[in-house]
Amino acid sequence: ILILFIIFLIAIFISNYFYSNNINSNKESNFNIENNIKTNSILVHQFLKNYKWQIEIPQIGLEANIEEGTNPEIINNYVGHFSQTGTMLGNIGLAAHNRGYQKNYFEKLKELKKGDKIYYSYYCVHKRYQVSELLIIEDTNWEVLDSSLNSELTLITCMENRPHLRRCIKAIEI
Repeated sequence: ILILFIIFLIAIFISNYFYSNNINSNKESNFNIENNIKTNSILVHQFLKNYKWQIEIPQIGLEANIEEGTNPEIINNYVGHFSQTGTMLGNIGLAAHNRGYQKNYFEKLKELKKGDKIYYSYYCVHKRYQVSELLIIEDTNWEVLDSSLNSELTLITCMENRPHLRRCIKAIEI
C-alpha cells in the first residue's frame, strides 16, 4: 500500500510538472510546482506518521520502534535493522542490546519459547510470526541473516558474559 501511495505521489509530481510547463513557463508556474511539491510532501508525512516501524513480543512485554542500521547510535536507542536484510519480504534481521545500556530491548529474549508470537509492523504492513528456532551462534556466523524466499524474522543479541556468542531467535510468518 505504501509503495502504491508513493507511486501515486510521484505521478502527481510528474503530471503537475508537465501541466505547469505546458501552460506557463514563467515564475508563477514554478511557484505552483513548488507549492504542489510542498503540499504533497506534507500529505506523505501525515500519512506516514500514523504508521511505525515496530516489533512487539507480548510474551516478554516488548514493544519497540525499529530504525535502519545496527551502529551503536541506533541500537543504544532502538531495535536496529540489519541493512542487508529485507524489510517486508524474505529474512528480516533485527538486533538490540540485552543488558548494560539504557535501552535493553532484547533483555528477555532468552525467555522466548518455540511457538511464541512476534508482531512486526513496517509502516502500514503488519505481519505475525511464530518462534521456530532458538539458537546460540558464534559472533562470526552471519549465515542466519542470509536472504530467504521464506518470510522469516531473525532476532540477534549478545550472550551474557560470552562475548564470542550471540543469541539468535528465528521466527516464521504465520
